[in-house]
Amino acid sequence: METAANAEVRRAVRARREEFLATLFRLLRQPSISTQGVGVRECADLLKTVFDEHGFPARLLPTAGYPVVYAERRVAHDATTVLIYGHYDVQPPEPLDAWRSPPFEPTIRDGRIYARGAGDNKGQFLAHLLAVALLEALGRPPRLSLKFLIEGEEENSSPNLPAFVEAHGALLAADLLFAADGPMHLANRPIVFFGLRGTLKMEVEAVGPNRDLHSGNFGGPVPNPIWMLVDLLGTMRSADGRVAVDGFYERVVPPTAYERAVMERIPFDERAVKADLGLREFAGPAGLSYFEKLMFQPTLNITGIGGGYTAKGAKSVIPSRAVAKLETRLVSAQEPSEIFDKIARHVHRHAPYVGIRNLGGTRPSKTSPELAVSRIITQAVADAYGVEPVVMPVLGASGPNYLFTDVLRMPAVWVTYGPHDENNHAPNENMTIEAFLDGICASALVLERLAAAPRVALASFAP
Repeated sequence: METAANAEVRRAVRARREEFLATLFRLLRQPSISTQGVGVRECADLLKTVFDEHGFPARLLPTAGYPVVYAERRVAHDATTVLIYGHYDVQPPEPLDAWRSPPFEPTIRDGRIYARGAGDNKGQFLAHLLAVALLEALGRPPRLSLKFLIEGEEENSSPNLPAFVEAHGALLAADLLFAADGPMHLANRPIVFFGLRGTLKMEVEAVGPNRDLHSGNFGGPVPNPIWMLVDLLGTMRSADGRVAVDGFYERVVPPTAYERAVMERIPFDERAVKADLGLREFAGPAGLSYFEKLMFQPTLNITGIGGGYTAKGAKSVIPSRAVAKLETRLVSAQEPSEIFDKIARHVHRHAPYVGIRNLGGTRPSKTSPELAVSRIITQAVADAYGVEPVVMPVLGASGPNYLFTDVLRMPAVWVTYGPHDENNHAPNENMTIEAFLDGICASALVLERLAAAPRVALASFAP
């Protein structure tokens, strides 16, 4: 619902458009590739300066890797406290020859800002800071205590964030987490989501002879490690697409009636999606909808397999080893370590000479979309954009959300400000100018609505 106050914010954002774009461009020009160690610390220093310039004195808090940029503003002791999360690191830009303009030289074409990090995540977390600064300038500072946690390793699976959160629990204590990340729905509607699936990554390795052998001279009596893996992997899934590991589904929590109703309202054109992906049919157990499979069902995926000769032509060989990479996506309330133990037992039972390694993972987590804070933010986003957002109880992706819900014990609500075709993680990543400015307006309205709500209404959270 457009009000005079909302209209004032919208006008003020447009009036300061060039200033806000200049601030974003400063961040985008600074590389911050955590997986390659390129420019990350320099970006942390720059981001601290940006926070300082906007009235939020910031600190660089060390981790075992790259620092967390932390800033806060405290008001009355009885005010609601909002923790805002984001990440200043970006994906590697390769392949460079696929970019129409250099990835760290932000360029505007047809109303879009092209640069690595434009949408993921510099353009989105910056919207929160600029919204607060704008409200301050308008004489309407929200009566909220605000804390910003902007990390530098999200694109590398946040390896040091768990220890950081454990060590700084008191500093990070808040009533809720609010964050913006990801692309909008294909219908150009923002998405509000409340959870992420967990993940577990593994490697299985089969070893045969101590060297590659001639398949004619040794074929028959000598075991082939690729067949060892194929036979093993075939035991891990039933014909209907369900994972055939004992106990794999034991702790899976089905959607609530409310979540199921929300799922049914998500726009979905099955024929168009199949055509876009070049598919005839979707996979997975029958009787479950596309979104139930994506949000509330765990998966076991083969992400890669290698061994033997795969180059052009043929080679008569029995390989000495073969490796497969496995990944699960976990749902509430599965634990990565528990699932690994179950899969390891399955491997040892069906293929005792095949080794398995745990490559790490994250826990799933979610917040109920029925909570007062969930409804307040969803309605604020609707009013900011003039269209109902797409509400998704859980995204199929994974991330450090569990640190906020399970460790810091707060509800976590996420919104997407990036255009649906932002190309995050791909060449020519972009953010439309309008999407960036609309995100600032949305953050301003969300924060004002949270400030107006009684704190007690936001405190009812049962992880």
